[in-house]
Amino acid sequence: MANQKDTAETLARTPLYQLSLELNARLTSFGGWEMPVQFSGITREHEAVRNAAGMFDISHMGKFTLQGKNLISQLQGLVPSDLSRLQPGQAQYTVLLNPQGGIIDDIIVYYQGEDNSGTQQAFIIVNAATTSKDKAWILSHLDQNQVQFQDISPAKVLIAVQGPKAIDYLQPFVQQNLQPIKAFGHLEATVLGQAGFIARTGYTGEDGFEVLLDPEVGLELWRSLSDVGVIPCGLGARDTLRLEAAMALYGQDINDNTTPLEAGLGWLVHLDTKGDFIGRSVLEQQKATGVKRRLIGLQTQGRNIARHGYQVLSDGKVVGEVTSGTLSPTLGHPIALAYVPSKLAKVGQPLEVEIRGKAYPAVVVKRPFYRSSQKG
Repeated sequence: MANQKDTAETLARTPLYQLSLELNARLTSFGGWEMPVQFSGITREHEAVRNAAGMFDISHMGKFTLQGKNLISQLQGLVPSDLSRLQPGQAQYTVLLNPQGGIIDDIIVYYQGEDNSGTQQAFIIVNAATTSKDKAWILSHLDQNQVQFQDISPAKVLIAVQGPKAIDYLQPFVQQNLQPIKAFGHLEATVLGQAGFIARTGYTGEDGFEVLLDPEVGLELWRSLSDVGVIPCGLGARDTLRLEAAMALYGQDINDNTTPLEAGLGWLVHLDTKGDFIGRSVLEQQKATGVKRRLIGLQTQGRNIARHGYQVLSDGKVVGEVTSGTLSPTLGHPIALAYVPSKLAKVGQPLEVEIRGKAYPAVVVKRPFYRSSQKG
């Protein structure tokens, strides 16, 4: 068994890693990366994002640029969402599917438009742990004579500035006016006098932006935002924030064996408006006959937290499994996501969760658990 030092040396580090050390962040291994799990405390960081603004180093995410003629029509075959509807400056959250309709990864496709020669450009963000897998999958299904693919993951810093006051903190460092950008909108921008890319996206359930920059500019932006009061946040708060917003975590709530219809992502599946895509026949069948299981929101009583992997019971029998669970800092009670048979997925359905050998009452509740009133 490798010792801790050897293990740490095999983990990748983002260009902002040194800042985490300077701030005495607690570090953890995540998707092959050594990342900050918290800086000043998960609850404080969580509340900063809900009430004002926090920032996350998400440079570990995979970042691909693609350009070519008929690029969008080629990407159409990889996802269930209709990308042809995207206008330049718009983005689509969607999923890569395998032939069984299972989710290879959840991704965001940013469409950047078409030049005078008819060449289309797009930018894709994927999860850190699946970057290599996604890259191989996408390349194997694109005509590489027509499409130029570039993996810019190591070359760029990605900072998420999230919270109801994110725009107020970020705007002074950006030349362009951020106010007109709608949710999932994006643009090429000048940040601290240097070229960058800004999208009104994030995974916290709040308004906010994700900023792509060269490493030295990213370092300067992080320090500048910190100087004006934006709270550095780690993966711990990112997890509690996304769970309150019922956003799926790849590898836990969704994976190669879950379909978007099972995972409550039916809004990504545009069967009526687009042609063939990988996994379409499976989703058509599920749409026609219904899915056998569904991802639900659960609330347990008291302070009994249903964690990942815990069993869900009905009438004393195991019927499902918890995929994510935490004590919600905003709501003050435990929340969880779990897969159960569709007949038990209705809001109000009483269930139980086995916690340390004992069954505790739980009830199916509406998702998301928390919805921001200020999200742009």
